[in-house]
Amino acid sequence: MQTIANVSNLSASRVSRAGSDAPSLRIVALGDSLIYGFGDPEGGGWVERLRRRWMAPDSPAHALYNLGVRGDRVQQVAQRLESEFRHRGELRHRVPDWIILSVGMNDSARLGRLTGKNFTDFDDFQADLDSLLAEAQQLCSVVFVGMTPVNEDKMPFSNCLYYNHADQYRYKEATRQLCQAQDIPYLDIFDLWLARGESWWRSRISQDGLHPNSAGYASLLQDFLQWEAVQSWVQS
Repeated sequence: MQTIANVSNLSASRVSRAGSDAPSLRIVALGDSLIYGFGDPEGGGWVERLRRRWMAPDSPAHALYNLGVRGDRVQQVAQRLESEFRHRGELRHRVPDWIILSVGMNDSARLGRLTGKNFTDFDDFQADLDSLLAEAQQLCSVVFVGMTPVNEDKMPFSNCLYYNHADQYRYKEATRQLCQAQDIPYLDIFDLWLARGESWWRSRISQDGLHPNSAGYASLLQDFLQWEAVQSWVQS
């Protein structure tokens, strides 16, 4: 990873903007297809729906960059954590004010069969994620949005990937605990959606059984907007 220079000056710049009458923040969202928004032809995903809220002339004009890549696992996100936003428009040569992370679902998948190996070994996942969170924290403030539940009846995905709730729970709990240890807010979408009932969450998953549909991404955005951890800037 590229060495960060003048961190104190960058931090001071963020504080100055945050303390102004109309702060304009620079935010990046990194992760897998849940960030990318696959499955939502209407709104382009929850990150795109959020970006559009800040496009009006009377909005705070926050700049939100969607850096989601379909199929990414934690190792791939870590590899491109800093290099991508360092070359993007208003973020060139500086760090963002906030990073939104969302990754882990693809790591949990089992390969080839129901009892196959996880795509990312669980111990490796924990080590890689712990490193990713630490590196992100060195850049700016971080929040983490957890994975949505899959429809197990639709597996395998792409004829080779078996996602299931038991593995999802194991990987998301490890994520939640690592975030807690590093004082990073974690939005537990998996538990939140399951608690609303099977008919509710199933109606928000696409026919592929893996990605949210348009209604699902709309619900995901509302969950994010109502999250106490981001109220200081998302509703400004």
